[in-house]
Amino acid sequence: MEKLKKLIEQYKYWSKLSVFIERIEMNLAVDFSISMENTKSLLEAVGKEICKYHGKELVKRSTVQGIVKNAFSAMGYSNDHYAIQISTALGTIAQHVATIRNQVGTNSHGKTLDQLEERNNLIDEVSRDLLIDSTELTCCFLIRMFENQRIEKVLEEKKSKLEYFEAADFNEYWDDQYGEFTMAEYSYAASEILYNVDEEAFLKEYKNFKENSDDKN
Repeated sequence: MEKLKKLIEQYKYWSKLSVFIERIEMNLAVDFSISMENTKSLLEAVGKEICKYHGKELVKRSTVQGIVKNAFSAMGYSNDHYAIQISTALGTIAQHVATIRNQVGTNSHGKTLDQLEERNNLIDEVSRDLLIDSTELTCCFLIRMFENQRIEKVLEEKKSKLEYFEAADFNEYWDDQYGEFTMAEYSYAASEILYNVDEEAFLKEYKNFKENSDDKN
């Protein structure tokens, strides 16, 4: 789940999800039922956190599919928005993950010793990869949509309040591209000039930089 790990590294807000990723990867070959338990928990955690952040209440015993759809709804996407259509498809996969989790889980519905021993054989390796990759894709999609909104909100709220040093990653990138400008004995970094001369342009380029950084993860 390298893509999700990189996304979490970029957005520290989601760092607590690492515990689920570790459990999923650690048990893939040893006890896939534990991995399945944690894929469900991972999906629920992402969806519920987004709903909580936006003040969206969930009905009791919401399905994984319901949580995913409500997460997009909480972010303000209408039913005819492409994000909702995609989330419906991803949510269906998520619900199948939950169903399979019940079939192979060590704690679901009670199992005989023979059934416990054979539970890992219920799903072949290719199917396991599909389930794990689908879970990762769903989580990454939700987190990126959520974080893009947060960036836009921060930029909108800050406008002229955005401090130069707060965009250190962008400043380094911009300076690598355009270097420094020298006038007589004075020398200024390109990012510093842009910030002080046209802050609106600085904010626009900063937003584009952040969005492009997401696309590379």
